[in-house]
Amino acid sequence: MTPAEEFQDLRPLLFSIAYRILGSVSEAEDAVQETWLRFQVSPTQPTSTKGFLAATVTRISIDVLRSARVRREAYVGPWFPEPLLTDPYQDPERSAELADSLSMAALVLLERLSPLERAVFVLREVFGFDYPQVASAVGRSEAACRQLAMRARRHMDAGRPRFETDRKERDELAGRFLDAFRDGDVGRLRELLAADVQMVGDSGGKAPQWGDRFVGAQNVARILDALVPRFIQIGAKVEPHQVNGRSGAIFRDRDGKVLSTWVFDVLDGRIQTIRTVNNPDKLRHMGPVADAWVSLREANRATGRSRKGSL
Repeated sequence: MTPAEEFQDLRPLLFSIAYRILGSVSEAEDAVQETWLRFQVSPTQPTSTKGFLAATVTRISIDVLRSARVRREAYVGPWFPEPLLTDPYQDPERSAELADSLSMAALVLLERLSPLERAVFVLREVFGFDYPQVASAVGRSEAACRQLAMRARRHMDAGRPRFETDRKERDELAGRFLDAFRDGDVGRLRELLAADVQMVGDSGGKAPQWGDRFVGAQNVARILDALVPRFIQIGAKVEPHQVNGRSGAIFRDRDGKVLSTWVFDVLDGRIQTIRTVNNPDKLRHMGPVADAWVSLREANRATGRSRKGSL
């Protein structure tokens, strides 16, 4: 196998490591590309190509994350990762760890860790690298990496919410919710919400937002009551889709351009959390992005005409 073939074989793993450290599809892709460039010019053949590439992409991702954290501290409103529709790396032996670490809830928790803690947690707890490999990747001793891993696990375990683990049940409930949304039936939507449901949106100040966070079934239902008719009036579409390994949807305008992604967390047969990503900068890797401000103005005009017609 040539070096290029070895790299291509490991590319899914490298991207998956970088994405979990960075929470950004575009930055993860750049980190993988930079890893390839460094691999090309490496003066020696590494003993383990996998170890070399994993260490390289980790170090690049740590450097990128350190600079990104400054930008995220000034971010407008809640920060969510860029939505990932499909994880390219699959490992049946670690499927549970991979799926759990991909969720938006887990990636938001990872934001609370230092870059080193985050990298160690991803390599050790998610991908199962041994401590010598982790130590080599992050440039710390094995003892230091064990301490970093312990602190990271403690933070993650303390903040991790309990959600429904059965994918079939999650998908079934999300399907009922999206059907009711398409039908404009806010009453049915309300019945599917947990009493303490939260709806949280990430617009980054670059897309329409009724508010950053709504808590409680009554408040979330009120927002849905405002959104649903506008969505229907502009002929937009709802496309059920797995988002970050959870039941969700892609919302598109009538031309098929991406408006938003929604992802649902489910508990005890009710929707517990709705996370929406509306920031167009975080949606561009999914294809053409709609101008949400134009869509909102069109929807408001159409809704206004509809109300006048009913008087």
